Amino acid sequence: MKVLVKILLPLLAIIVIVQACKTEKVEVIPDDCLVKASALNGQIIPEEYIITYRAGSKSARMANVEIRQSIKNLNIDESAIEMVMEGEKTLLMAHLEDNEVAIIKADRNIESVEPDRILSICSCVDVVAPRSLTWSVRKTGYGKIGQISPKVAWIIDTGIDLDHPDLNVDNAKSLSFVTGQTSADDLNGHGTHVAGIIGAKNNTVGLLGIASDVKLVALKVFNQLGEGRLSSVIAAVRHVNTNGKAGDVVNMSLGGEGVSATLEREITNAANKGILFAIAAGNESKDVEGYSPARTNHPNVFTVSAVDSSNRFASFSNYGSSVDVAAYGVRVVSTYSNGRYATLSGTSMAAPHVAGLLLTRGVKIPKRGTAINDPDGKPDPIARE
Repeated sequence: MKVLVKILLPLLAIIVIVQACKTEKVEVIPDDCLVKASALNGQIIPEEYIITYRAGSKSARMANVEIRQSIKNLNIDESAIEMVMEGEKTLLMAHLEDNEVAIIKADRNIESVEPDRILSICSCVDVVAPRSLTWSVRKTGYGKIGQISPKVAWIIDTGIDLDHPDLNVDNAKSLSFVTGQTSADDLNGHGTHVAGIIGAKNNTVGLLGIASDVKLVALKVFNQLGEGRLSSVIAAVRHVNTNGKAGDVVNMSLGGEGVSATLEREITNAANKGILFAIAAGNESKDVEGYSPARTNHPNVFTVSAVDSSNRFASFSNYGSSVDVAAYGVRVVSTYSNGRYATLSGTSMAAPHVAGLLLTRGVKIPKRGTAINDPDGKPDPIARE
């Protein structure tokens, strides 16, 4: 009898689980659907550093040539400098040995020195036929921006398919920050998917974006594998700060293990000018406090968690007090590389829904309902009409 009970109990448990699933439809992402971030995500790049000069110091206002000379004056070879970004606080990207790092840190004009790291994207991909009005756009709400609008959507990502028939890409302003790749064309598909959610054209082709026809600028920081460098992302944000204007929207569907004070500072500087940011919370099922740029806090910066079509908090989504709003991020259809369309999942997909609303509604984005089963116990409001 005891043997029979041991056999039957597991079977009864299975029956109960199956019956429970029948009573309530739950949108589940299979383990093989949400592609994990690169194994290198967050890894420090040896001997590569991001250097910030202190505001107000003579060095902070130096031009490129002067900065290079100041480095030589410290007995560090000028060839160590890989990039100089001028501004209120000059930034350097440099290849340094340990003794050179110590020399740089001792300079009273230096505010911070942090190692460069690898960042990556992660999402699930399923190439599909286009649908004119997708469920996530319909539920979120949409409005035409138009090609003559002064507002610009800056997409810091894998680039954008520059000749996709359903996207209004400003090819002239689009740039690549990926070493060895001069074109901002998308060799991965992730950035094109993000772009379509934000602004796919209101035409007879494909589908409709939240802010249809908005001018899209691709700032490519990830290669075809979805990997890039923290320094490239910082350079892209600095570029927006220099060239963007109040009311523009930046989408950052990216992140990495660890915190970067430099990246958060650059985002805050741009946000202080009235430039708006939609940032993915991340897909590690953890508190965002350990991740940049997701933990950045500012009235013009919106960190976005993900929910499914039934408003249930996505199992993969990061959470926490720095999350401002949730949006749809499970099995979202949008544009994809090579003129195609695809279904992807991730907070990478949730963030551009909010970016689109920021373009059509400004910072007072509509919210209705809250995320069900938010793990931090404080349900995120859902960005939707």
